[in-house]
Amino acid sequence: MQLEDLVKKILQARVYEAARETPISPAPSLSRRFDNRILIKREDLQPVFSFKIRGAYNKMAQLDAEQKAKGVIAASAGNHAQGLAMAARQLGVKAVIVMPRVTPEIKVAAVRGWGAKVVLKGDAFSEALAHARELISEHGYTYIPPYDDFDVIAGQGTVAMEFLRQQSGPLDAVFVPVGGGGLLAGIAAYVKYLRPEVKVYGVEAEDSACLKAALAAGERVTLDQVGVFAEGVAVAQIGEAPFTILRDNVDGVITVNTDEMCAAVKDTFDDTRAVSETSGALSLAGLKKYVQQTGAKDQTLLCINTGANINFDRLQHIAERTELGEQREAILSVQIPERPGSFKQFCHALGRRMVTEFSYRYADPGHAHIYVGVQVKPGGEDRAEVIRRLREADYPVEDLTDNELAKLHIRHLGGGRPREEFQEEVYRFEFPERPGALMNFLTHLPADWNISLFHYRNHGAAYGRVLVGLQMPNGDRAHAEEHFDRIGYRYWKETDNVAYRLFMA
Repeated sequence: MQLEDLVKKILQARVYEAARETPISPAPSLSRRFDNRILIKREDLQPVFSFKIRGAYNKMAQLDAEQKAKGVIAASAGNHAQGLAMAARQLGVKAVIVMPRVTPEIKVAAVRGWGAKVVLKGDAFSEALAHARELISEHGYTYIPPYDDFDVIAGQGTVAMEFLRQQSGPLDAVFVPVGGGGLLAGIAAYVKYLRPEVKVYGVEAEDSACLKAALAAGERVTLDQVGVFAEGVAVAQIGEAPFTILRDNVDGVITVNTDEMCAAVKDTFDDTRAVSETSGALSLAGLKKYVQQTGAKDQTLLCINTGANINFDRLQHIAERTELGEQREAILSVQIPERPGSFKQFCHALGRRMVTEFSYRYADPGHAHIYVGVQVKPGGEDRAEVIRRLREADYPVEDLTDNELAKLHIRHLGGGRPREEFQEEVYRFEFPERPGALMNFLTHLPADWNISLFHYRNHGAAYGRVLVGLQMPNGDRAHAEEHFDRIGYRYWKETDNVAYRLFMA
């Protein structure tokens, strides 16, 4: 589709029978911090707390009477489900939403609250989608896609129509979260057609960067795995329709990590008092990274807060990782002598700095490995200075600030090293939050394997993080991952991780 044709569809989109025009909020604290004028487009203020109502309603408004009479269906565990449910109620159309059984109850209840019928099927999105297709064959429902459709893209593109009118003055760059690409495609088409001088950047989570991979390859590719922390953008392949627009109309893709997303959630709250979901804060995280990488100053930069559908119990994990995302905390392993007064001497070497965390367990009469968090100034230079001072004081130091095993598990584990030396292989897993997930894991392990370590953490999402130590016969070690592949859970080998070696081996 040509840009002109898509822009016409955006101008004609029927979204305001359900959606509302959302404001742009200034971000004064962020603007001062980053020497730019930073603006946040507030799609979290939609009736379903997400931009998804725009595309869902516009697509449904195009259906004929026969299609509306038969009803609509979608497979979704996220914001599209709520947008479609609300759109269906507004238009008086029956809606069926197929959701994986692992979908958090808050989202299931929200969809039912809008009057849609919820069918819980399968443990993954692919199973829910397959069942939705079965129901289409059986009942003749019309499938409403979350992003891979030009009417949906046009509905999402009305976000750009609004902010170009609201911000008629200087605008240097726009930052948009990317999942399947529908929102970015609509915004890129509208902005590049009307104001081509404005830069448009997609922002993706590092572990689900399907658009970046597609642009690099020159064609759509499917990621082997996708991360789930920002579940709203956890998509393995960019949409076909969005990619026809995006391959020629985006100025770049920025990827951010978990800690950077968490810091952006806090930044959004500090300036607007909005509690964004992690995928909603993705664009702000990308904006910040853009400024840090390019040195941009005195520019007007706008990001889209795409939603606020977050589980309350996930906020604990977000708060925990925020200081790391802002680079305000250094996580270090330091070896100190095992004698009275050592901790005092260590604190003296740190200088007048706040110790945010200190974990220690007696293991050796000669020396101790301590896990310590230290408050530092943002940017990385101050962290390097702390490490330099400690090393000058003859303390062996390992920087664990970017070590996922250390941040997810080591800081929460009590105890210490085993009394006797033994061999184990250590893996980190993401378990789906569903009954039977652990039993499924154990069933796939050979009977002669022994679990020597197990640590589980839930972060208020559909997945829990698990650290497992396994003793296995030597002949099985080379084939261990064949067993894990059959289980189907994401995993990482951590036997050689420095944090594990220092504190648990």
